[in-house]
Amino acid sequence: MKRVILLIASCASLHLAVAQYPSGGGGGRPGGMPGGMPGAPAAAPQPTFTPTGPKGNSELRGTVIDSATSEAVPYATIALFGEDPAKPVDGAVADTDGKFVLRKLAPGTYRARISSLGYTELVVSDIQIEKSKDADLGTLRLAAVATTLNEVAITGQRSLIEEKVDRLVYNAEKDLTSRGGDASDVLRKVPLLAVDLEGNVSLRGSSNIRVLINNKPSTILASSVADALKQIPADMIKSVEVITSPSARYDAEGSGGIINIITKKTTLQGLTLNVDTGIGNRGANLGLNGNYRKGPLGLSLGGWGRAFYNRAISDFDQTTLINGVTRITEQDVDARDLGAFGNYNLGFDYDLGKNQSLTGNVRYGLRGFRRVQDQETHVFEGSNLLFESFRDVNSRDFSNNVDVNLDYLRIFKPQQEWSIAAQYSRNNLTNNFDADLLNGSNEITSREKNLNLNVNQEITVQTDYQTPIKKNQLLEIGGKGIFRQVLSDFSYQIATGSSGEFIQDFTRPFGELDYVQDVGAGYVSYTLSTKQKFNIKAGVRYEYTFIAANQQGVGEIEIADYGNVVPSLNLSKTLKKGPTIKLGYNRRIQRPGLQQLNPNFNAANPQNITVGNPTLRPELTDNLEISLGTSLKKSYISMSLFGRLTDNAITQVRVPSDSIAGAVITTFENIGQQQTLGMNAFGNVTLAPWWTIGGGFDVFYAILEGQAPGAGGVSETVRNSGFNLNGRMNTQITLKNGWGIQGFGFVRGSQVQLQGRQAGFGIYSLGIRKEFNEKRGSIGLSGENFFTRGILQRTELTSPQFTQVNETRLLNNGVRVNFSYRFGKMSFEQQQRRRSRSVNNDDVKQGEDNNGGGGGGAPGGGGRQR
Repeated sequence: MKRVILLIASCASLHLAVAQYPSGGGGGRPGGMPGGMPGAPAAAPQPTFTPTGPKGNSELRGTVIDSATSEAVPYATIALFGEDPAKPVDGAVADTDGKFVLRKLAPGTYRARISSLGYTELVVSDIQIEKSKDADLGTLRLAAVATTLNEVAITGQRSLIEEKVDRLVYNAEKDLTSRGGDASDVLRKVPLLAVDLEGNVSLRGSSNIRVLINNKPSTILASSVADALKQIPADMIKSVEVITSPSARYDAEGSGGIINIITKKTTLQGLTLNVDTGIGNRGANLGLNGNYRKGPLGLSLGGWGRAFYNRAISDFDQTTLINGVTRITEQDVDARDLGAFGNYNLGFDYDLGKNQSLTGNVRYGLRGFRRVQDQETHVFEGSNLLFESFRDVNSRDFSNNVDVNLDYLRIFKPQQEWSIAAQYSRNNLTNNFDADLLNGSNEITSREKNLNLNVNQEITVQTDYQTPIKKNQLLEIGGKGIFRQVLSDFSYQIATGSSGEFIQDFTRPFGELDYVQDVGAGYVSYTLSTKQKFNIKAGVRYEYTFIAANQQGVGEIEIADYGNVVPSLNLSKTLKKGPTIKLGYNRRIQRPGLQQLNPNFNAANPQNITVGNPTLRPELTDNLEISLGTSLKKSYISMSLFGRLTDNAITQVRVPSDSIAGAVITTFENIGQQQTLGMNAFGNVTLAPWWTIGGGFDVFYAILEGQAPGAGGVSETVRNSGFNLNGRMNTQITLKNGWGIQGFGFVRGSQVQLQGRQAGFGIYSLGIRKEFNEKRGSIGLSGENFFTRGILQRTELTSPQFTQVNETRLLNNGVRVNFSYRFGKMSFEQQQRRRSRSVNNDDVKQGEDNNGGGGGGAPGGGGRQR
């Protein structure tokens, strides 16, 4: 909002100085590329006029900076005067780096007046312009004005959803109902995305996506996106970018696309401390975030923690057929979830010079999730009870992760820059469980525990260079190396009675996995923008992957190295009456993630077991989309058609166990091919300056086909297909005296899987907030699913060897009160902070099913449910 005020004021200042001149030729846009150039820095509207003085062939240049911080002052107004001190003969507006140029000046003596909102006007006299010689005023320093501006009322506001040339942007900082929640609460409201009740994210029906935080990856994301999102507070998210057709500059990983979560950053001078807290019947949160900026140095230190409680009740029925014998499993599960998450961050940015910057960041995260569940299981063979089981299971999912980034950026001139970035990332994950086995009298007969320790470590170095070619073209080249290692150590232990000593269970799988994956990549990308508002961005990327894997008891696992050529092409054209049409094609790679590789035999629910597959190969996906967006008076509408073809698709496959009666084992396989064809539409309308309504839907038809275990253990071709539908709607009302209201609703239909369908669900929320003390503080009340008794999901899976029906009711209806306040005092900078290049690792597939679904089992079986 402050940026909008700055642009309006800067343009208004120039307009007042040169209002007597008609629009036409003149100074032109100094130092930049055409405004339609994709990726070009944002620029203020450039007023043009016909100079009144005599024309010549000389130029006058200069750079405007802040006298205290030495930072550029973008969009400063330069008015040039000749003999008449009240009548300017020429003028210009500085670009984002504070640079300006006045062209076609005649010889003579001139005087320049340089001004910008919030600064004292600077006057430069006795400027001598000689024939055919250019003059340079050098660095011009403006002093900030230490006065308070009168209140400025802005009736318009940034839309909750914006569509840009290559991405869709959801402005989460305007979301009232997500306060006190986490990133998964925010992503549920983003068009094109669907988030299930466990926190698994899918984009247009594919969970093969890459999630970045401020353009940076994290090893915790490689372990579980759902868990990582719970560590990011919703209050700290500024926006979410959905990139469905990434250019060659991005890593080739993520078949469905890329989600980039942008957190709030300070653009202020001074010192502040923000406090955010909330409490409700399902959880509580507390966040502290401090920012300090003095001149070229900026520091940030923050911490955030959240504790939550939830409960799930599940009825699980399963029928298996092994060697002609049918067994029926009936299971009731009552699960209580207790979780605590923490996220701590220390960052800095420092301007080494006028066009050089260094940024660094250390992020440390903690996750503690515990699920306590009571399992009552009955297994029948025909009509006879084969056995019954009573278990108290305590599952623990603990981790700590650290990300360290250091980035350097050198800007030579607008659009010409070079960057180098490095990152170290490590995630230590403990995913254990212990269980008490009870008899019918509720006495402990034996105990067991699964120890599962994992380490995921990455070192990444990348460099990027871009340069303009002429005035409307951009060339980008770069290279990258990722050095990744995954370690897993797993075993089972058993004990008799309630106090017997634990010893290793050699009847269960145990051992270690050492998995090394190194990726080398290079790319080239070309962008062209024409005066006819036609843009083209074409590129090609090559990635070569080296793999070495060794498993204790198995030895070296033979997985061949592989190389991939990954092309991309994006076209856009803005038509005369305003609509913009876009066409995109890209090829993507999906490498298996930690959860899919880990060979640990997870039998927290012994009737629904999960185990990874370290021999998985990557999948390749071709994406094609065409979209049309247009503004109609006070509304915006966007529609798109998309197609996706995936070969060697990684998906969940379930097969009955030969050794455990009535049990089903879930693992991951490269099943074959997956095809998806669909469309999505969304829009928003401004009914009044204070009231907006938006919504949309996604519908697609998916076909999955591949090899899966059939009758007698012989693989057979399995095929499943069907429609998937998601829809959402939101409304936002901004009232007087700091009051605001927001409502949101989301419905996700059942999702097609290779061996059945996963249940759909619906969520709604309503929030109200009151800001006070000049918007330093706010207090709000929000609720979710408050009229219903939680959410009921029914999942049905089937194959020639088994059928599985799971009904789970998640009791997540809740109400919470949120409070936030900002202490300290800061003054807004008048310059745009230099952006920094950073590491983007977009290349690892997560543990969820590639149709957006999780495991089909009861809580505790086949993966962590949230």
